[in-house]
Amino acid sequence: MKTRYLLPSRISALSKLNRLLLSDNYADAKKFIFVDANTYSSCLTELICRVPALESAEFFEVPVGEETKSLEVASQLWSALLDSHADNRSVILCLGGGCVSDIGGFVAAGFKRGIRYINIPTSLVGMVDASIGGKTAVNISNAKNQVGFFHQPDAVCVHPAFLDSLSDSEIISGLFEMEKYMLLSDADRLHNFFSRYSSALNERHVETDDILHCIDFKRSVVSADPYDSSIRKILNLGHTFGHAIESFAMQHNIACSHGQAVGIGLACELYLSTKKLGLNPKVYDDALTFKNLLVSFPKLSLRDTEVILSYMRNDKKNRDGLILCVLLQEIASPVIDVSLDENEIRDALLTVCK
Repeated sequence: MKTRYLLPSRISALSKLNRLLLSDNYADAKKFIFVDANTYSSCLTELICRVPALESAEFFEVPVGEETKSLEVASQLWSALLDSHADNRSVILCLGGGCVSDIGGFVAAGFKRGIRYINIPTSLVGMVDASIGGKTAVNISNAKNQVGFFHQPDAVCVHPAFLDSLSDSEIISGLFEMEKYMLLSDADRLHNFFSRYSSALNERHVETDDILHCIDFKRSVVSADPYDSSIRKILNLGHTFGHAIESFAMQHNIACSHGQAVGIGLACELYLSTKKLGLNPKVYDDALTFKNLLVSFPKLSLRDTEVILSYMRNDKKNRDGLILCVLLQEIASPVIDVSLDENEIRDALLTVCK
């Protein structure tokens, strides 16, 4: 199934969503909105006011953050859908950040062997990354995204005004996902990106053009490789380290969002890119400076690196006992499935997290 992208133009994305939901394919479908406490208070009213087709929709509230991505929460939502007489023509609308779209897509994929869902991302991470591509997952044993499905959303509706509800830290989190796309796509855009967003004075405003660039890039990659078997692997840049760092932070109650962990992971992988693939060290230096401006993370000890390594050994991208990673030869020239020696990983972690 091909995903529709409802993007801002002369007509707002929410107006396009209303038009879609009034069409024959959706008009008689039962509609369920998944929200968390944040989007319930800051976004749900605007959604209902701007999309009258949702006036009779039921809404279910899920926990905030990674806590919602569990089999227990998924089971509760499946039961709630059954109690509300959801059928195989029903549609779930995921109003929230990446965690809401992850659990919503996961629940949609499993219910009645797969029902429709629409992502309405309200976070920057959600808009540029998490809502696109059909990867749905939950966490187990503090390990990220270990159980999941490929289940493409019917539509992705991007309404940038929802970003006004975010904290500075959530905006910063999204900037690191955007950095990944600039590294993968365009040297000039990357330079402008670092210049534009390195100042704390500018971090509240995110250019819609930059958001649309990231969306277009990911759409093109996912279209070419919907099941993550080849070129789509480049989108894991920063994530082999990032997911392990995020799991480590969760275990030790360290404040570190997904995007911030990816920012640290990008710095680690760019450092190794200079060592293994000859990447211009300035790219790493600029990324490290950007990371240090926007993220505070404790200095790692050698013992800490062993904990992070234990998570990396369980990364779902590994093969034949090897820890595999995406590195860069140069901007817009990624190399997938690069095998990393564990001492290289320790070196990168200790260097970046001084």
